[in-house]
Amino acid sequence: MKKYFQIFFTLCFVLAIAQNKPDNSFVKEHYTKKEVYIPMRDGVKLFTSVYIPKDISKSQKYPFLMQRTCYSVAPYGENEYKSSLGPNPYLMKDQYIFVYQDVRGRYMSEGTFTNMTPQVVHKTKKDVDESTDTYDTIDWLLKHIANNNGKVGQYGTSYPGFYTAAGILSDHPALVASSPQAPISDFWNDDFLHNGKFMLGYFRTFPVFGVQKTKAENKAWYMDTFVKQTSEDGLKFYRDMGTLKDGYEKHYKDNFFMTEIMNHPNYDDYWQKRSILPHLKNINHAVMTVGGWFDAEDLSGPLNIYKTIEKTSPKAKNTIVMGPFSHGGWSRETGHQFHNEIYFGDSIATYYQTKLETPFFKHYLKGNSKVDAGLPEATMFDTGKMEWKEFSTYPAKNTEKVNFYLADRTFKKSPSNSSSEYYSDPANPVLSSENIKDFNGFTPRNYMSEDQRFAAGRPDVLTFTTDILTDDLTLTGEILAKLNFSSTSNDVDFAVKLIDVYPQDFVPKEKKNGVVYGNYHQLVRSEIMPARFRNSREKGEALVPNEKTAVEVKLQDVLHTFKKGHKIQVQISSTWFPLFAVNPQKFLENPNFAVKEDYTKAFIKVYGDSFLEVNVLK
Repeated sequence: MKKYFQIFFTLCFVLAIAQNKPDNSFVKEHYTKKEVYIPMRDGVKLFTSVYIPKDISKSQKYPFLMQRTCYSVAPYGENEYKSSLGPNPYLMKDQYIFVYQDVRGRYMSEGTFTNMTPQVVHKTKKDVDESTDTYDTIDWLLKHIANNNGKVGQYGTSYPGFYTAAGILSDHPALVASSPQAPISDFWNDDFLHNGKFMLGYFRTFPVFGVQKTKAENKAWYMDTFVKQTSEDGLKFYRDMGTLKDGYEKHYKDNFFMTEIMNHPNYDDYWQKRSILPHLKNINHAVMTVGGWFDAEDLSGPLNIYKTIEKTSPKAKNTIVMGPFSHGGWSRETGHQFHNEIYFGDSIATYYQTKLETPFFKHYLKGNSKVDAGLPEATMFDTGKMEWKEFSTYPAKNTEKVNFYLADRTFKKSPSNSSSEYYSDPANPVLSSENIKDFNGFTPRNYMSEDQRFAAGRPDVLTFTTDILTDDLTLTGEILAKLNFSSTSNDVDFAVKLIDVYPQDFVPKEKKNGVVYGNYHQLVRSEIMPARFRNSREKGEALVPNEKTAVEVKLQDVLHTFKKGHKIQVQISSTWFPLFAVNPQKFLENPNFAVKEDYTKAFIKVYGDSFLEVNVLK
């Protein structure tokens, strides 16, 4: 059990802790730690650790840099110090008043924990959410921590990224800089669900989010509810588990969060209230949103938050950074930057930390926050050319919209009367990876750039491939698959993958032992879409068997150059297991409670007037 807990905290979420080195001498030498309970407007007290520079004085004032988290502000005790402070070591050495807070219902804080706390209308002191808790915390800090300079910044990665985004809405005048990193923006499309489809690869995480504590806790109280590893073969665990219903009833019947997900299959009021996007309006301070192109957990969050603020808040100093990272990878330097088996360059996290993150906070917190910091509007890593690019607008303006029609197992410039058919059996699903050990992981990670040759030859996977490219082709911005299809069943999912096929003789600059890089089929972008939500997310709708129907699959954004000598490939299937729960292919009002008897085999046609809509950079 401890193994899962350690993996979770070191690799997935508590990134501030993950980057710490054993030696905390710098922090102890330069900072004084205080632990306080800060009262919120409704009387609930939130446990907060404050690290104050020792040379603070009336003539040497410092700003606050704050992180609010549901993953613990450990270590606890005023004589127990973190090994490092802030989002990177450069900011720690520059010195700020670093603040860490357990959110409501977590660890040492009072109150009840709510996943993705809904934003509410603030009419009385009882109307509280993460924005009011942020406001009340900032107000208390300004009044009770002497010799601060009156400015506050906030940051956080993953769930703390959501708390940062929600904190933006506090609208406190002292809050001048926010950096939501890998933030959740809408639970319907982040982490546990993709377009409402249950991400089975998250199955082991539910104890962290679905068990309420009953008293103040300085350690994880949910440890005994973790699902034990049965063998190194992680695929065996999911196959033995049976249906999603079976797994829920066996392992998580008392887990409140899993129960909520199981009982809300549609985009109803429960999910709508948990989207932060409709509330991001009239923001007037600096926001730098950060994400990773290979973040299997929260790719849509940073993109949607940036785009929303860009549309709704002309006064905001709004920027975005997207690098070649998995979840939170920008917070720790690995030297050679690999994602899974693909090498992207050296010292890429250091570039981000020194050229973007540190200047962002230093300018707005220690300089003139009313003046723009002069950072690029969008700093994006081209995952094909393996280099950073800067854009004055995002999405980039100098693009041409191009349609690649999916016909005759290749790409066409115009629609075709042909169709391509495959056979989908929920009892024999297409696997999401060849690495069965990865299925024992706490959250999915490597699949985002994995070699897809293992799936290309299956009869239940359609494959469309271009000829060898004679010139570089750079795709940027959103990708949309517009599929026209028919199915012999009355329900079906579509998993769509965009793939970069390497040349036969390809040799990378850096490689991993045992990997065959010639003809490597690198996954560039992928997404799943239940056809039941083709017309509305609020209510599923059955298909009419054998009737031609349209569905759109939004693959989210990319910045990727398909190089001369490479090929572009699209794979389409209707199962993607065990990354996502299997669709029984029989329409049910709540497919989360499907049983094996509901499993329905289907023949599915994709017609030649289907196409991939992309933006080609000129």
